[in-house]
Amino acid sequence: MITRRILLASTLALGLAGAAAAEFPDRQITLVIPFAAGGSTDVVGRIVAERMGQELGQQIVVQNVGGAGGSLGAGQVAKADADGYTILMGTVATHALNPLILKQKPYDPVADFAPVSLLVLVPNVLAVNPEMPVNTVQELIDLAKTDPLAYASSGNGTPLHLSGELFKSMAGVQIDHIPYKGSGPALTDVLGNQVPIIFDNLPSASSHITSGKLRALGVTTAERAPSFPDVPAIAETLPGYETYSWNALFAPAGTPPEAIEALAAAAKATMADPAVAGRMAEFSATIVASTPDELAEHVKAEMAKWEPVVKDANVSMD
Repeated sequence: MITRRILLASTLALGLAGAAAAEFPDRQITLVIPFAAGGSTDVVGRIVAERMGQELGQQIVVQNVGGAGGSLGAGQVAKADADGYTILMGTVATHALNPLILKQKPYDPVADFAPVSLLVLVPNVLAVNPEMPVNTVQELIDLAKTDPLAYASSGNGTPLHLSGELFKSMAGVQIDHIPYKGSGPALTDVLGNQVPIIFDNLPSASSHITSGKLRALGVTTAERAPSFPDVPAIAETLPGYETYSWNALFAPAGTPPEAIEALAAAAKATMADPAVAGRMAEFSATIVASTPDELAEHVKAEMAKWEPVVKDANVSMD
């Protein structure tokens, strides 16, 4: 009888433990956005956090941790408890560029993270303050060959920084780079004409382009962006020029499979929501909503793609 009671108690305990594990999430989740508020990653992250929270039945709180091209926020998540309650809005910077650029590696983009879902691909844009006497990419190139110019980006080693370096290389011009801790503060100085040029994500710059506070000269994708069909692709002036950004969800390595599965399913449902799709379409973000395995392969492919670009630009950071 005693043995039977012990077995029954053990079985009940295991059943309760299994039920508890299957109930993820049972509390608030933190989504770390590794850039300052106002940039593209922040815009996408806040849209996704609100809708995913509804899917999961728990609030997802956004925490902006800017600095070092996204590596500070990414490093924070890499060291977080592997329970699914702290996740990262990763980018090409955090998971492809920083590992190639940083001399001191604060994390391993593959070993330290559990992929969840590649959410969207995002165009970048070359824009100027309207007071600049240029209306086309070619006019900017011509001016840069005679006058000293500078461009702003969301930080050293970011895809926006490298978009500018690739532009300089292909156009044969010298334009000084002014890095910021995110697109938000970079935009503020360009709007105030403290710096005349910016390479930015199209989502964060789109409202300023529409209002006329910024003049878009070209998008960085190979073709024009559907949301701004009148803005040429830089490749129309510099054939072969192409860069873009992306946003994806990651959890710390070792996060339980059931948590990853729940997060990935919520991300897929979120990106399938017509309201979310409509918001993404406003700035020409292409929805992907991949599986965890597909995101893992994407990260490896991106690192392979960007390695020669980083070497050619001779970009490195301490």
